[in-house]
Formats: sequence, C-alpha cells, structure tokens
Amino acid sequence: MRSLLVAIGFLTRLPVPMGAFDDARAKASSLVWYPLVGLLIGLLLGALAWLLRDTPPLLTAGLVVLVWVVLTGALHLDGLADSADAWIGGMGDREKTLAIMKDPRSGPAGVLALVLAVLLKFAAIASLHPAPWSELILAPLLARASLTALFLTTPYVRSGGLGADLSGAPRNACAVAIAMSAGFCLLGRWHGVIALAVAAAVFGLWRAACMKRLGGTTGDTAGALAEMVEVAVLAILAVH
Repeated sequence: MRSLLVAIGFLTRLPVPMGAFDDARAKASSLVWYPLVGLLIGLLLGALAWLLRDTPPLLTAGLVVLVWVVLTGALHLDGLADSADAWIGGMGDREKTLAIMKDPRSGPAGVLALVLAVLLKFAAIASLHPAPWSELILAPLLARASLTALFLTTPYVRSGGLGADLSGAPRNACAVAIAMSAGFCLLGRWHGVIALAVAAAVFGLWRAACMKRLGGTTGDTAGALAEMVEVAVLAILAVH
C-alpha cells in the first residue's frame, strides 16, 4: 500500500502521508501503480467533464485542462519543456543535451512545446464535447502505463534521482500492470484500440530517439513521453 501512496504522491498533488516516501522499497515498487494512478486521474477528469456536459465546449475544455495541470502539478509539462530545449539546443551531442536538461530555465523551444501541448489538449477536448470522458480516461492511463514501460525497458542515464530508485521495480508486476492497461483499453472497442496503437507508436519512436541520443532515459524525457502520449491520444480520438 505504501508503494501506491508513493505513486499517487509523486504523480499527482493529492495529499498522501509523507512517511511513505521514506521507504526505498516502496519507491521502487511504486512503478507498478503508475497505470492505476493514470486511471485515477482520468476518472477524475472524466467526472469533471461529465458534470460540465451542459457547459459551452470552450469553457469545459479550459476548465478540464486547468484542473489537469493543477492535479498533476505540471510535472510532465516541465519534463516536456526541458526535453524540447535540450533536444534542439543539444545539437545531437549527448553531454550537451543532458546539461541543458538540468538547466532550470526554459528557452523558446521549451515554452513553445508547453503552449502547443496545452493548446492541442484544449482543442481536442473542445472537439470531443459534450462527451469527452472516455477519452479523458484513456489518455492519462496510457501516458502513465508508458512510463512504466519506459523505466522497465530503458536504462536510466542519470545517477541518483527517482529514476534510479525505480530500477529495482518488480518486473513481472510491472508487466502485468501494462498488460492490464492494454486490456482495459480494448474494452473501449475501436476507440480503445486506436488509442493503444497511437500510444505504442509514440512510445516506440520516443524511446528509439532517447536511446540514440542519450543511450537511455531521464526523468525529463519520461515526462515528455507522458505529455506526448496524452496529446496524441486525445488528438487522434478527436478526429475519429
């Protein structure tokens, strides 16, 4: 149970007992619960969208995105911004890319990536109105399942930090969590199949890019993956 609390406390701003973070074993095992936390986020956002079903589409989309950012503390948006700056400013150099990602300042590429991500989410949710709740469940679920898959299959290239703690995650349990996430998506029939396929494609392309440039992943590239999966899933479902 502590590992679930660690996952909730790290991936959201929902209050959890701070003592849970003192358990190194719970930190490692928290990776198993990432998809479940994604499902929780999706259910909360879906419930909000359902409550706002009679509200104008643009206002609904704006409120949902606002709550989404507050609920997650913009955790993955920060990783997206840092990755965008580093990928462009790094000019293909591994060490320069890693150094830029550690810089707390955001450059033009990072700011633009943030604006585009939020704008695309807003537009997709507005396009799905008045019934976007199933899509709002799938996007966060697949984004966090992709994080579990990333840390399970990809070396973590920075010493220390949460990613290093996750290296001891139980592999079989993580694989089961990923499989259950995929199975949940299939319950959504074609929408679920499309969302799963898009998430898998984004995961594969970004992982390949990270392996080529860095030889593995970092917390920032993991955050970027989560944001890209969410945007891609919402966008593709909005046009189907």
